[in-house]
Amino acid sequence: MAKDITKTAEESIETVPQEDVRAPFSLVNYILFGSGLLDIIIGWLLLRGGHITIAPVMLILGYCVIIPLAIILRTGPKTEASE
Repeated sequence: MAKDITKTAEESIETVPQEDVRAPFSLVNYILFGSGLLDIIIGWLLLRGGHITIAPVMLILGYCVIIPLAIILRTGPKTEASE
């Protein structure tokens, strides 16, 4: 016959300890992201104004350096799991 496999709700739910739960981004990440967006907006405005030398540099800096840095950068206390 078939096995009777039943679990209670308490057994099926995995709990995460509160000390492991952490916000994914810190204030530094949000400041970098905001400065990246500001850099991109200024770059587009300069490009619209005809500044074809500095505008592409600002756009590349915003899209390829500042925004990815804001996403990748981890700040805060180091834990044993993250080392």
